[in-house]
Amino acid sequence: MRIIGGIWRGRPLKTPKNQDIRPTTDKVRQAIFNALFSRSAVEGVNVLDAFCGTGALGIEALSHGAEHVAFSDLSKISLGLAKENVLNLRGEGQVSFRLGDISKIHKRSEVEQPFDLVFLDPPYRKDLVKISLESLTAADWLAKDSWIVIEAEKDADLSFAGTPDFDKTYGDTRVVFIQK
Repeated sequence: MRIIGGIWRGRPLKTPKNQDIRPTTDKVRQAIFNALFSRSAVEGVNVLDAFCGTGALGIEALSHGAEHVAFSDLSKISLGLAKENVLNLRGEGQVSFRLGDISKIHKRSEVEQPFDLVFLDPPYRKDLVKISLESLTAADWLAKDSWIVIEAEKDADLSFAGTPDFDKTYGDTRVVFIQK
């Protein structure tokens, strides 16, 4: 797996040896970032890569000009893999890491910046998108007009999220953009 574009284009990303983490494929990441660029939603923004796994989505955002990326995961293994990938690229000055459940995120303080772009790519079939969105909203982490990129199983019911701005299926993966 490699970074598909930006300043780190072509650089490899470390992936897990087992199937516990499901990294976003290069093809799907390319489609996501092409669509984000057409919406001017990447450069200079504050990003949350929730359920970060390898960190591929957040790292791709950094490679394409995001200002800061917060990586979050409940798994120490996943967060460690994301950290290792960031360190290998020497991108540690623009990142933060949070071990924890995004559905239990703390209330944003006045000194913390809200997120302009959020990647929600939770484990499939666990209904974590809705509770995560509710938590981020209630804790005031979403900036005005923020973009939410949801990656879910192709038959996921995402009707609670509102009318999607982008809704495409790639094999078993459904990618939906909503704007808050």
